[in-house]
Amino acid sequence: MSNVTKGSDNVFKDLGFGDEEATNLKIRADLMINLQKFIKSQNWTQAEAANFFGETQPRISNLMNGDIDRFAIDKLVQMLSQAGMEVRIVVTSQVPV
Repeated sequence: MSNVTKGSDNVFKDLGFGDEEATNLKIRADLMINLQKFIKSQNWTQAEAANFFGETQPRISNLMNGDIDRFAIDKLVQMLSQAGMEVRIVVTSQVPV
């Protein structure tokens, strides 16, 4: 019988990244997934998406391939806004304030 361990809500934390880096990676991954879904929903080629976002095709390829290290949160938010999406940030505290 195998032993299954339930993960947290952040796979990056589960993989051993520190809290701050894991949070940053999770945010970027979530934003990238939304951009990928948007581009796919438009049935665009990477070249068409690049034209829409004012990026290069290789940069869109990086996005579609999930190359998370190539994108900062602010760039992803800007692209989502350009796509007509509203980005909301929810901050919660596990420490009583």
